[in-house]
Amino acid sequence: MIISRTPFRISFFGGGTDYPDWYKRHGGAVLSTSFDKYCYITCRELPPFFDHKYRIAYSKIENACEIADIEHRAVRAVLETSGLEQGLEIHCDADLPARSGLGSSSSFVVGILNSLQAFEGKRVSKEWLTQEAIWIEQEVLKETVGSQDQTAAAHGGFNVIFFATDGGINVTPVIMPGERKVLLNNHLMLFFTGFSRIASSIAKSKVANLKRKSDELHRMRTMVDDAMDILTSEQDIRYFGEMLHSAWEHKRSLSDQVSNSQIDDLYLKARQAGAIGGKLLGAGGGGFMVLFVEPEKQASVKKALSRLIQVPFKFESTGSQVIYYQPSS
Repeated sequence: MIISRTPFRISFFGGGTDYPDWYKRHGGAVLSTSFDKYCYITCRELPPFFDHKYRIAYSKIENACEIADIEHRAVRAVLETSGLEQGLEIHCDADLPARSGLGSSSSFVVGILNSLQAFEGKRVSKEWLTQEAIWIEQEVLKETVGSQDQTAAAHGGFNVIFFATDGGINVTPVIMPGERKVLLNNHLMLFFTGFSRIASSIAKSKVANLKRKSDELHRMRTMVDDAMDILTSEQDIRYFGEMLHSAWEHKRSLSDQVSNSQIDDLYLKARQAGAIGGKLLGAGGGGFMVLFVEPEKQASVKKALSRLIQVPFKFESTGSQVIYYQPSS
């Protein structure tokens, strides 16, 4: 049996510049962190005593005799490209819901790739996991997704991820004092809006607008540098929150599907209760919202958003890992 653990991520600045259609012309960069909520993939060989060869358990349970019969598109795509011939049982468990802006789809793909490689007795690099997951999602599944989620899930940590015009990806850890990172973590609150959405459908509308929204995207890219200046200096940490508010305004302008009246109302309530800034995570349209709130005002914000679920979290730095390895004898 193999169990992999792959983190979810929070993206602060630069989202949108990680779409290949953009960064292969202009370059891009994203400031993001993984945090201590995970996707777990359990994989084991299925004994040959059943009528089916594959058993896939997630929000539903599938029993299939052929890979082509598996309904879960990502599982089917990974298995079709794996070359594995033995029967398999694969379970997915997660700390937080899917389709919620935390890069969960990419964490799932990275995690299943990591588990299946370990199942074959192979130890793979974070770079391999990144590139293979990007290929699966963008080329095999033909999803309209960027390249930051797979990178953040595979590598973990608080990083600036640079996207080069030649397609190269460079992960650069943010160097700042430990107490500065704790200070930032203590100013962030994470809430689930209660709305789930299909990220790729919203992303399609954003990608379609890339040329018309180039000024906004260039500004969102420079915000990565501005945020780095704040984090790596002695500037008032509240400037980071003000930048999040500005980034949310830019993000909302990329597509009319990024936000809606209900989300705008929630964000306004949070601001009126003391939040300096914040944004919806991922493509938008729903899912999780991160807010920058001074610690002494967090009780007020939590009360204002009392019908939402708050998720306490801490930054993490491990990335995707195989946490249990017991190969078949």
